[in-house]
Amino acid sequence: MTEKVWLSQYPPEIPHMLSYESIPVQEYLTRTYNKFPEKIAIHFMGRDVTYKELYESSLKFANYLQMVGVQKGDRVAIMLPNCPQGVIGYYGALYAGAIVVQTNPLYTEREISYQMKDSGAKVILALDILYPRISKVIKETQLENIILTGIKDYLPFPKNLVYPFIQKKQYGFSVKVEHRGMNHLFPEIMKVAKANPIEMPFDFEEDIALLQYTGGTTGFPKGVMLTHKNLISNASMCDAWLYKCKKGEESILGILPFFHVYGMTTVLILAVMLGNRMILLPKFDIETALKTIDKQKPTLFPGAPTIYIGILNHPDVKKYDLSSIVACLSGSAALPVEVQEKFEQVTGGRLVEGYGLTETSPVALANLIYSDNRVKGSVGIPWPDTDAAIFSLESTTPLPPGEIGEIVVKGPQVMKGYWNRPEETEMTMRDGWLLTGDLGYMDESGYFYVVDRKKDMIIAGGYNIYPRDVEEVLYEHPAIQECVVAGVPDVYRGETVKAYIVLKEGFEVTEEELNKFCRENLAAFKVPRIYEFRKELPKTAVGKILRRTLIEEEKEKEKEKEKLKKVAQG
Repeated sequence: MTEKVWLSQYPPEIPHMLSYESIPVQEYLTRTYNKFPEKIAIHFMGRDVTYKELYESSLKFANYLQMVGVQKGDRVAIMLPNCPQGVIGYYGALYAGAIVVQTNPLYTEREISYQMKDSGAKVILALDILYPRISKVIKETQLENIILTGIKDYLPFPKNLVYPFIQKKQYGFSVKVEHRGMNHLFPEIMKVAKANPIEMPFDFEEDIALLQYTGGTTGFPKGVMLTHKNLISNASMCDAWLYKCKKGEESILGILPFFHVYGMTTVLILAVMLGNRMILLPKFDIETALKTIDKQKPTLFPGAPTIYIGILNHPDVKKYDLSSIVACLSGSAALPVEVQEKFEQVTGGRLVEGYGLTETSPVALANLIYSDNRVKGSVGIPWPDTDAAIFSLESTTPLPPGEIGEIVVKGPQVMKGYWNRPEETEMTMRDGWLLTGDLGYMDESGYFYVVDRKKDMIIAGGYNIYPRDVEEVLYEHPAIQECVVAGVPDVYRGETVKAYIVLKEGFEVTEEELNKFCRENLAAFKVPRIYEFRKELPKTAVGKILRRTLIEEEKEKEKEKEKLKKVAQG
């Protein structure tokens, strides 16, 4: 057991230990509705949704799910951007006793097929424009019902009339599906379903609320089983960390997608738990974000470094009032110190870096938001009820301060395990400790630092990208003999995806052709931005491609560019 030296850094306002009521995630919506029925729960592109409407709509959705055969423990997939229907679907599925499967709307047919088959989802709630993609793979899955909704369904008048024309111009087609058979329309469900409360037995510690898919450098994406206790404990830790926030009076900017566990916990669950207002944006557009902050005045703004960088670098940032922002927690990638300092100057609020994984629901450590004890360049100290240590790579032995090893975490937010993968669960868990795969160290004061990723995951624009996913698609191209994918430095995205290609003898292929091939088989954020053709790739004596060697080459190139830039500037 590691010595909890970081506890001395805690201000008196933050308890070291928290107590949790053994109630499911959805029960917090019931409580908030009873306390603040007319309070605004969601602001979405000009329309407000009260907690009364959110609660009743969620119950309608739950009753409809039960009517089409959803039972306790069944999986219900949600494939939506941030919008009211996503919130309603999430809480409605939980009220019905189902397990939510969050699905990225950018997924291609093969990615949708894999996730639906692996999770065994029976129902999917999706954006109407995605129907052609889903319908092509439905025979490969266990899906029995498709529920469709459109952005227009929750737009105010006259935006709801104009939006279909904008959508048709953007996508080149429109979708018309009738409410019958296995196809269901969300607006029709809201008309016919009853908002009857549902009594559902549950086990706080054991019942799974969410299957959140992640990936790995080896093997296929895995469904992380997060229980009600996992999610409630992590949201409660976040509440304790933000001890200056006033329950029922804060507004949280929902830019982070809910199909990512970070946005789901820090916005979707936390807001409902505390009775706060969610300001939802269906996608990240810098100008829209600036206008929304200026007009809607959010006080809390969880985000990723690329989001903050994009806002700071916008040429008209000074035209907007960003002074409402009080606290921001940054995750998904390393937060540059200069970004932190500049953002705080522009907004007057506080911005700190946190650390976690899907397997930790997701936050495990963070810098102190309100205290001067925060340490720049560090990912902070463990949250309440959370233990962390640095283990030796050779054994599960805690290392002393200053020594680099693997970051490990223990706490009530650590996952139950991987869905249908007991062997991989066993490899990742050791006596209650989660082995993160990240290398780091702890200083004498208990602050943790991430120095590298043991795995080869790429973090580009806040998205986690696993090289194997991209490489498997590239290897399907008939012209490719060998390939390896790596993350290379990128000023805006943090990292970007680069593919190193060796072609088969006698074959030719252009970057444009490879790009088209990848876009047909991968989500857009996974598609390589750079292709480099080589005669051979660096390998070990046993033939393993040395991805790290290629990454080091890229770093050297960047250093040379910086040297030349300094020389040119005199």
